[in-house]
Amino acid sequence: MAYGFTTAAYVVAAVLFILSLGGLSGQESAKRAVWYGIVGMALAVAATLYGPGFGLWWLSVLLIAGGGAIGWVVAQRVQMTEMPQLVAAMHSLVGLAAVFIGFNTHIEMVRIAGMDEAARAALTGFAATIAHKTGVELSILRVETFLGVFIGAMTFTGSVIAFGKLAGKVDGKAKKLPGGHLLNAAAAIISLALLVVYLQSGSTLALIGMTVAAFFIGYHLIMGIGGADMPVVVSMLNSYSGWAAAAIGFSLSNDLLIVVGALVGSSGAILSYIMCKAMNRSFISVILGGFGGTTGPAMEVTGEQIAIDAEGVAAALNDADSIIIIPGYGMAVAQAQQSVSELTRKLRAKGKNVRFAIHPVAGRLPGHMNVLLAEAKVPYDIVLEMDEINEDFPETDVAIVIGSNDIVNPAAQEDPNSPIAGMPVLECWKAKQVFVSKRGQGTGYSGIENPLFYKENTRMFYGDAKKSIDSLLPMIE
Repeated sequence: MAYGFTTAAYVVAAVLFILSLGGLSGQESAKRAVWYGIVGMALAVAATLYGPGFGLWWLSVLLIAGGGAIGWVVAQRVQMTEMPQLVAAMHSLVGLAAVFIGFNTHIEMVRIAGMDEAARAALTGFAATIAHKTGVELSILRVETFLGVFIGAMTFTGSVIAFGKLAGKVDGKAKKLPGGHLLNAAAAIISLALLVVYLQSGSTLALIGMTVAAFFIGYHLIMGIGGADMPVVVSMLNSYSGWAAAAIGFSLSNDLLIVVGALVGSSGAILSYIMCKAMNRSFISVILGGFGGTTGPAMEVTGEQIAIDAEGVAAALNDADSIIIIPGYGMAVAQAQQSVSELTRKLRAKGKNVRFAIHPVAGRLPGHMNVLLAEAKVPYDIVLEMDEINEDFPETDVAIVIGSNDIVNPAAQEDPNSPIAGMPVLECWKAKQVFVSKRGQGTGYSGIENPLFYKENTRMFYGDAKKSIDSLLPMIE
């Protein structure tokens, strides 16, 4: 009875997770999709607690309550600007969980191997499943355990470094130890050799040695990636965490964990590929941590940044017929989305054509800007992707850049030695007038100079984005 209920619940939960992923592809269906995911996860947990071989109810309930309470507190305190590092932190926990479960599986295999037949016959739950495996099945389980620990360990350290870079606790520049990729290759070869040893002997030292090597690979891969490419790293680590969960699902013979891990792993990989295309990066080089560097001296930027006050920006907006707003991470930091939404409402009330241009890697998390604009009740139909709106800039009267840098950087097209050379960007400099809302004259998170700020049709609207936009509102007639 319990087995039948668990199987049925897992099937329903898997369907809900698939519906959740599908719904997240559109802003209008995203809320419903989140609820699909919540219900699916609640059902999966309940089915696991009720499933065959389950024990220690009091401990499980205590851990679920404790984890839920911590999650609630974190969700209440974390600002939208901190979501990228929160996601990276969550990925690290998934990786660490995979490592712990893998080692637990190994410990159980070693313990059961030393039992006689009578002791094995008395086992229940996961231990009984291991005890009834044949020699070939135990070898397969060792491979599954090894892979789960390897991917989990790599995900853990990689996510910790990504968290540090996103939170500003670790230098965002790409850094590698002497030897670079050779060190990563050596660690991978060592891990492969240890897999052979572990498969033949079940050696605890081989598993520990591989874990250390995987920890190093995760650390060194992400340290070697520049800050400008962190959005891709986040989605890539999301994929890693999914594959780690799938591998552990095979170890535990948990069908739902396999399905969910595969969903997360494949969707993260697809998203990474899409983002790499948007940045003109090779997906393989992303996985190897080999992007974000330069091939020669960058082109020298000449000219000066010319400032403009609120009155000048407001006058241009009042005279303009078509306006494109390009939001970036600076808007998120200033929490200016509500002010931007109000500005949009006032301009549209005057009959002006106002639209938003969203770059695939705007912000530090995929879909970051879309979420902020949806939160501020900006109409979905005026929020357009880069490919949908880039050709319209030459016919646009005013382009407003709010806290964006790399995604509007002409150097991607003009400087072959730029770290972002070849990256598709929003060509806002082709508009008649460009206003850049920016705190100061710094190069921003990625540290790349932006020639846009020095062009003749560009004016710098310095100051906090929220305060700057708020100052415009009374002047929009």
